[in-house]
Amino acid sequence: MTDVCGGFSSVARVDAARSKLLEASKPLTDTERVSLLEAGGRVLSAPVRSNRDVPAYQRVAMDGWAVRARDTFGASDRSPVTLGASETVGPDSVVPVDTGQKLPSGADAVVQVEQTEPHDDEVEIFEAVAGGENVAPIGEDVEMGQQLFDSSHQLRPSDLGLLKSTGVSDVPVYERPTVSVIPTGEELVQSTPEPGETIETNGQTVAQYVDRWGGTPIYRDVVPDEFEALGVAIERDLTADVVVTTGGTSVGERDLVPSVVSELGRVLVHGVALSPGHPVALGIVDDTPVVMLPGYPVSCIVTAVQFLRPLIKHVGHCQCDPHPATEARLSRKIHSEPGVRTYARVTVDRSGEQPIATTAYVSGAGVLSSVAFTDGWVVVPESREGIPEDELVTVENWEAHR
Repeated sequence: MTDVCGGFSSVARVDAARSKLLEASKPLTDTERVSLLEAGGRVLSAPVRSNRDVPAYQRVAMDGWAVRARDTFGASDRSPVTLGASETVGPDSVVPVDTGQKLPSGADAVVQVEQTEPHDDEVEIFEAVAGGENVAPIGEDVEMGQQLFDSSHQLRPSDLGLLKSTGVSDVPVYERPTVSVIPTGEELVQSTPEPGETIETNGQTVAQYVDRWGGTPIYRDVVPDEFEALGVAIERDLTADVVVTTGGTSVGERDLVPSVVSELGRVLVHGVALSPGHPVALGIVDDTPVVMLPGYPVSCIVTAVQFLRPLIKHVGHCQCDPHPATEARLSRKIHSEPGVRTYARVTVDRSGEQPIATTAYVSGAGVLSSVAFTDGWVVVPESREGIPEDELVTVENWEAHR
């Protein structure tokens, strides 16, 4: 593919570039044990089994009266059985019970309260019950020793509740991938920019996405566009599981990051057929994957979602689920170049019966508000040259997903 992406003599397709990166990257093997309070969203490194039966006793399943089932034989609406209300269950005597409590000694069933009528110290029973009826047996929910979750399962809040109920207090998990985030460019400052300076946002934004996607970010100070300084910064952080740089990836004189990575290790891809974000580069240095994101804010975000997110999931043993999506009618045409996968930012109006998607008025790759003020993007595949007005499209709400 020639000159389809701003000065690059050849570019990779999105899927091929992502596959190269993942194939060259190894999932983590380091593990740790964490308490249930710390385990939300973590990935199990080994199967987990129950430490107790749930319930651990015969549990009353309905409000009513605990009985010996044989004492209710023959009970019906026309011919109720009368038993004595008591504090213990015995021949022809019953005890009031509530849902969830332990079945009283001597009882083997519960008659629902709706099928009874108490009179002073006696109770009329209008329905016969069988042994075990309206009683949850020991281990009905979970048996002791039962495998609850396999390795590589990502723990959800409901999972943690189940684990606690079965006597599990901590779990073995893979360590979260550490991700060094290095913003580059001497024009970047953290506050109050002078003329010619720019507020650093890419590194901060990427670091926050790293945390959302299951990694542990290390947000570094800005590194100037100097070959030696960039090399020192990247080599310093090769102890991290992933290194990410922002800026300096295009083909200008100050775009040095891919050359630095090439000298330290190897560049797998430099230039990808996607818009915005074609200057993204991917590499490996000493077995550490290096994701080189473009400096334009929107390009940085698009390429982080397409390459960094699946890499963090892969290294951290997480499933990289598809983004939540909305089907909407397109209000005006989306323009795109054939051979390039385009991510068109849109707003979605859900006030009518059919959601309406409208492309952002500002579409430049440097306009961060065009991401912050939109609801997602429509992906135009490489095989198409735009999407016409009124076509039904899929809007990916990538911000809504971890």
